[in-house]
Amino acid sequence: MKVHVDADKCQGHTLCAMIAPESFELDDIDGHSQAITEDVPAEHEKSVREAFASCPERAISITE
Repeated sequence: MKVHVDADKCQGHTLCAMIAPESFELDDIDGHSQAITEDVPAEHEKSVREAFASCPERAISITE
């Protein structure tokens, strides 16, 4: 599974980083999120899917 955060859509709500801190990091300046790595390890897939579903801006995309 791969994950991507659309920087143009992200508004810095930080939900993804709270739900899956092992997969998302926040920018120190504006709080916008980015994926730590595009390839999601199998043990983190569940939390990344939860972060995807929780993003109010739909800035996170997942590909299988």
